[in-house]
Amino acid sequence: MSDQQTKPAPRISFVSLGCPKALVDSERIITRLRAEGYELTRSHAGADAVVVNTCGFLDSAKAESLAAIGAALNENGKVIVTGCMGAQPGQIRDAFPNVLAISGPQAYESVLEAVHQVAPPAHDPFLDLVPPQGVKLTPRHYAYLKISEGCNNSCTFCIIPDLRGKLVSRPIGEVLKEAEKLVTAGVKELLVISQDTSAYGIDLKYAESPWQDRNIRTRFLDLSRELSSLGSWVRLHYVYPYPHVDEVVELMAESGARGNLVPYLDIPFQHASPTVLKAMRRPGNQEKTLERVKRWREICPDLAIRSTFIVGFPGETEQDFEDLLSWLKEAKLDRVGAFKYEPVAGARANDLGLPAVPPEEQQRRWNRFMETQQAISARILQGKVGKRLPVIIDSFANGVAKGRSRADAPEIDGSVHVQSRRPLRPGDIVTVKIDRADAYDLHGTAV
Repeated sequence: MSDQQTKPAPRISFVSLGCPKALVDSERIITRLRAEGYELTRSHAGADAVVVNTCGFLDSAKAESLAAIGAALNENGKVIVTGCMGAQPGQIRDAFPNVLAISGPQAYESVLEAVHQVAPPAHDPFLDLVPPQGVKLTPRHYAYLKISEGCNNSCTFCIIPDLRGKLVSRPIGEVLKEAEKLVTAGVKELLVISQDTSAYGIDLKYAESPWQDRNIRTRFLDLSRELSSLGSWVRLHYVYPYPHVDEVVELMAESGARGNLVPYLDIPFQHASPTVLKAMRRPGNQEKTLERVKRWREICPDLAIRSTFIVGFPGETEQDFEDLLSWLKEAKLDRVGAFKYEPVAGARANDLGLPAVPPEEQQRRWNRFMETQQAISARILQGKVGKRLPVIIDSFANGVAKGRSRADAPEIDGSVHVQSRRPLRPGDIVTVKIDRADAYDLHGTAV
């Protein structure tokens, strides 16, 4: 054997921060590293290099990223930085001039090149060193499926287009091939993600792409239909409320109570006051969202809607906030998260000349918002007591499983706690009779 063949595989420690879209970037980099024979280690100490995939959206996320870089430098010293914060490297270089390399999001080749320089691969790459679906950082039974990069919107609080560029959709044939590999490998739930999922294909003018024995349009509706035919649950995230979303809601209704396209939409409404929405420059005719929500529920009564909101945006008055609470009470969304507004360096909101909402007032409004939504959530969940729901299992121990209904995405929504006389495995989809509910979770028995 040559020295190259007997040399142990170099080890890489990896830190992935930020949103699911960044997690997919991490999975792609790790898949490439594993294909080239690199080993992954959980410990920075003793690794040949550390890769830190950063988040740069909010100052708090930047602080977390800088802390992770600093920890890696202290424990190892050979650190490669990528991700959203890497798109604006000055702050990283100012804090840590000794990092080996910095690259922005989706810069997979740059990351691999930097790794090669500090720790050359032990042997030539063979693609069969990794499974066909690639290396995933999520549990085996669900996976994120990223359908596009970037965003064409110009929301004043957001710098994602500056970090990740304009919308670039993946051809639908490529997306469907990846999805098919994931389902074949045992994935039971596909979580569709992007910056603007319902804008999918606009940049490609909905061009057709080959899939199996036919051509399919690169379009949101066509993607939803084809994904739902693969055999796993399909959950749609980051959907802006454009008019053509109605077609997908109709598809959910046609899919039925046990269909694979789960009746669930993750829509970042962000606010309800027309004045605030105008200042935010939100797309999708946000002023008429209540009409849209009512229409969707007429089409698909089982539809679950989750959303996120910002309280304390510059210029938000008490009346604006009261309008938001009134909207929330009428909309009766199933799952809701709220964030106190945080200025982002480079965001256009900083230049609007609007008065800042004091931190103590932001906190007060956030508390009122969450109290209002908690009562709404509790009523919705109480209405599910006595029903039998399909539940996907995430874990099982000592006769009790933890899973999710079709109305719950992993990590961000609630859970269903399931008593079962038989062992249940992650990925099993079982029928559960709901016995009781609390503010956020359901409790039931497998039948």
